[in-house]
Amino acid sequence: QVQLVEFGGGLVQAGGSLRLSCAASGSIFRINHMGWYRQAPGKQRELVASISSGSSTNYADSVRGRFTISRDNAKNTVYLQMNSLKPEDTAVYYCNANADLIAAWGTPSYTYWGQGTQVTVSS
Repeated sequence: QVQLVEFGGGLVQAGGSLRLSCAASGSIFRINHMGWYRQAPGKQRELVASISSGSSTNYADSVRGRFTISRDNAKNTVYLQMNSLKPEDTAVYYCNANADLIAAWGTPSYTYWGQGTQVTVSS
């Protein structure tokens, strides 16, 4: 089993910054795509940013230019640097990873989710 643990959420004023971290642990052979999603009350979960194993990135239009996703493959960790935060960024942020798991019979691929961390941006 792979576990994703998130850190860095909190309360910040508009225009401020936060950095989210997500560390993967377990019998991991390889982590493929990693990403961050968010979900506000009454709304669907949406993709914020993603990063491939080769560090190719993708961003939602609403955060492009303000957020930066990065990863440290040696530490199995993905980061989300959030700058110029707006009240509409308020949501629970979830880490996501697709990983090849080490099993007795091979390396099956699964998608995992972090527990979620609350980001609240006040006006």
